[in-house]
Amino acid sequence: MEIRWHIAILIIGCAVVTLIPRVLPLMILSKLRIPEAMIRWLDHVPIAVMGALLAQELLLSDGRIDPGGHSLELIAAVPAFLTAFLTKSLFATVIVGILTLVGLRLFF
Repeated sequence: MEIRWHIAILIIGCAVVTLIPRVLPLMILSKLRIPEAMIRWLDHVPIAVMGALLAQELLLSDGRIDPGGHSLELIAAVPAFLTAFLTKSLFATVIVGILTLVGLRLFF
């Protein structure tokens, strides 16, 4: 098997470029003492990101706000949100959301 060096260098370069933004913040933040308020604020970031992703998926259609375009998904989101609120379990939330959506698509 012939190795083309320019391809190997390209792959290594891509690996380095991918690794730097992932490892560098961890290295820097592991040496810093983060204030408690900042840690509490950071706890809300995953929820905000997930909310933004879900809102985009549930409410936007062709770049416009159109809740009617995803009515089954919106209906399936209700028991999923309730499961998330009551159980705080990502696995249970995903399972309830998927099963609800499958059930709705079978009947409608």
